Parts: sequence; structure tokens; C-alpha cells
Amino acid sequence: MSCTYTYPTGYKIMKAFWTKNPVKGEEPPDLSEDPEYSQRLQYLGDTQQNCSIRLSHVTQKDEHMYYFRFISDKSDGKWTGDPGVTLTVTDLQVEAPERVTEGHNVSLTCKSSCTLTDRATFIWYRNSQPLTERRDGNNQLLLQSVRREDAGRYSCALHGHSYISPAAQLSVTYAPKNVSVFINGSGEIVEGDSVTLSCSSDSNPPAEISWFKGGTFVGSGRIYSISNISSDHSGEYKCKSRNEHGEKYSDAVTLNVMYSPRNVSVSITGSGEIVEGDSVTLSCSSDANPPALNFSWFKENQSSAVGSGQSFSALQSGRFYCEAHNQHGSQRSDAVTVTVHPGADRNVIVIAATSGGVFIIIIIIIIILFAMMKRKSVKTEDLTMKQVNLYADVSQRVSVHDESLTKPDTVNDAAYANVKPSRFRGETPESRDTEVIQYATVQYHQKKETNRPEDNECQYDEIRVHQPDAAERQSNVQTVEDASVIYSTLK
Repeated sequence: MSCTYTYPTGYKIMKAFWTKNPVKGEEPPDLSEDPEYSQRLQYLGDTQQNCSIRLSHVTQKDEHMYYFRFISDKSDGKWTGDPGVTLTVTDLQVEAPERVTEGHNVSLTCKSSCTLTDRATFIWYRNSQPLTERRDGNNQLLLQSVRREDAGRYSCALHGHSYISPAAQLSVTYAPKNVSVFINGSGEIVEGDSVTLSCSSDSNPPAEISWFKGGTFVGSGRIYSISNISSDHSGEYKCKSRNEHGEKYSDAVTLNVMYSPRNVSVSITGSGEIVEGDSVTLSCSSDANPPALNFSWFKENQSSAVGSGQSFSALQSGRFYCEAHNQHGSQRSDAVTVTVHPGADRNVIVIAATSGGVFIIIIIIIIILFAMMKRKSVKTEDLTMKQVNLYADVSQRVSVHDESLTKPDTVNDAAYANVKPSRFRGETPESRDTEVIQYATVQYHQKKETNRPEDNECQYDEIRVHQPDAAERQSNVQTVEDASVIYSTLK
């Protein structure tokens, strides 16, 4: 702003400066001392006649009435130029829609109240960086098929001028993208801890966030917190990001909650009762994360362990329990009872089994003997019939020891004058049927000579029947089979 001034002779100028908007009764401030102007205002005049200044980087905020003022060495030598200089600032303005949807077309316009020539060329900037592509011929910038990368602060300037217009913000709206879940902290999640899940998504406008465990809705908001976490919270979590342009799910993240062993129990393979010398296998199981790998076995009322491993072979009676361990703790099971019987019980079982076998063998032998005796009884009956036939013609079979009997006598056909079987006391009709009558003694009696030959017919005046006892009958079974042995003694 060019300026000149004069003052009366005899005055010496002590200070010359510019000010704005003076207030009556107050000393106006020097703009060169104002922080808003100190870097932009340059005084080009002197203390004689020239009072011109230069104001750089002018904006609409610089629209004011400016005054020049000087102070002389005399008390009445203070003057302010009136009227002042009115500064009107006309800037370039970028007109653009507030937002545009991704994929659409948009046009930006650079406007000015100044009268510009047709040859004026506009320069466009995005985020203070000049654009070299997609430039329109006049004062417009055409963006086709807008992408989210096209969002930013746009400004314009005239070629050959350093002034750049204020920036206009272009917002590109789009559906959620790049949705992901983060778990706060690192390392293992142990039962009882607090866990925070964060959902991150790229979207415009900002999306609404929903949380799901598996397929079940569990919460909303960009942050999902779980306090005092338990094993029930283990599982897969994902978030859904949704705005007016669409929605998208994140990949699932797994919460693996660690905990110490629980539900520890002992199972017995087979029965808990065994015989001395045998063993029974006990197995320990538990619910733990990570799974329990260390197991200790104890017998009640004993402080030291009696075994280790998931399985344990008990050889003695008692109550046994196991303890399962992992890096987060341990837990013991309830006790189970193992009963070991003395070895004698096993011998009794063997003896009983042997006795049963012997009993069966005896029954088989009795059946065989019964069959044999029945067969022998049939043979005895046949033998008895043969003996009867033999006695019918006994005169031909008896050898007469008396030398006088050189010829057979026809009267001797009546070989037995009297046959009296003798019976044992206690004989029953049933026993009589089964008795084998054997002739142990046959007495031959030769009567004195008589004139009646027929008297010789009585050759055997007495035949005694001898019934052997049971022992003798048994021993004589084989003897009876020989039919030729009939008379043991013949007198």
C-alpha cells in the first residue's frame, strides 16, 4: 500500500507506523509489534515523506481499515492519517460436494470474485501436493470413478501467482474394508484374567461394530471386554462392521483359556478285588488346559507318592487316589478301594475245581460199571441155562471113581435124588433172581448092594447148595464163565 505524508517545519519525526481500527482515547498499537502481522508486514517508507508498506500472505481476515500514524519530538506533534485505507480481500474458493460415494464421479470448481482473463490457468492441489493428472481445461477438476484414495483436502491457485486457495475437504464414503480383530496383550490367557478384543475396520462413514462368538451375538462396540475370564469363554470370536454402504465380517480369532486340572477321577480296569500275586490297573483322567501330563499316585494315610504316570498297577489292598498336574496347578481325585485276597483262596478254588472234575469222573465210571454188570448178568443167565442142561445128562459127565462101576447103569439117569438149595438168611425174592447158584460140593453115595437094581438110581442122596457171599461172587465171576468147572468135589 503506497503512502506519503508531510508535517510542519521544525518538527522531527521520532516514530512512524501503521495501525488498524483505532479506538478513541487509546494509543493505537503498532502492527509491526502484533504477532499476526510481525512476520507479514514490511515498512517500506522512511521518516521524511514515504510511508508505504507491504503485507504478504493476505487472507480474508486481513480485511480492515488501516491507518498511518507518526509521532514527532514535540508534545503536540502526533498525527494519524484520516481517512485510512480500506483493504478488501478477494480469495480463490474451491467448491466441492462434502462427500461422494466410492465409484461415483465428482467435479470440483475453483472460484474467484476477481475478473480473470480467459487465458488464466488453474493449478490443483491435494493435501498440498500438486496434481498432474485428471485436470480439466477451465477452472474445474473432474474425478471419475472416485476411489477412497481420492479423499483429502483440495485447493487451487492461479498459474503465476503464489497464492493458494483455502483447502476444501472431499470425503469419499465406502463400505467397510480390512476388518480385523486384535487381542490385547500377549502370551497365555489364564482363567481369571481380563481380556479385551478390539475390532478395526476401514469404512466411511464409521461403521457399527457387533461381536459374535461362533454364530451367537455377544456384544457391540469397537471394544469387547471380558473380565474374570473362564474356560466357558474359550472359542472363536469375530466382529461385524456395518454402515449404510454394506457390511463385512472379520476373520475369527480363538480365545484359548488355560486352566488347572479339574474333574480328576480314577477308573479301575476290571474288578477292584484281586488275588494275592495279581495286580489291578488304575487309570487317572482329568479336564485341564493344557492337558495334564504329570500324574502322581498316593495311598491314603501315606504322604509320599507310590507311583506316577496316567496308569498305576496296584499290588496291595488299600485306598488309592491320583493327583493331576499342569503348569497352572493340580487337583486330586477321590480315592478308590483295592482289595487283595490271600493266595489260599486261590488254592481253595483250584481244589474245588479239581473235586468237581473228580466227581464227574466218578459218575462216568459208575455208569460204565453199571453197564458192564448188566452185560455180565445176562451172560450169567445164559450160563445157568447151560448148567441145567448139563445136569440133565450128568451120568455121562461124571467119572465114577469106584472101579466096580465099569459100565454105565441106565438107572443112573436119575443123577440127583435130592437137590436142596440152601438159602442165606435175609434172602429176598429180588435177590434170588440175581443169585448165581454154584455147586461147591456134590456128595456121591453108593448104597449097599441090593437085589433091586433100581435102587441104584439114587446115586446122589444129598446135594448141598453153597451160596457164596458178595466178595466171593465178585471173585468168582470169571470162574462161572468157564462152564466146564461144575463140581469141585465128588464123593
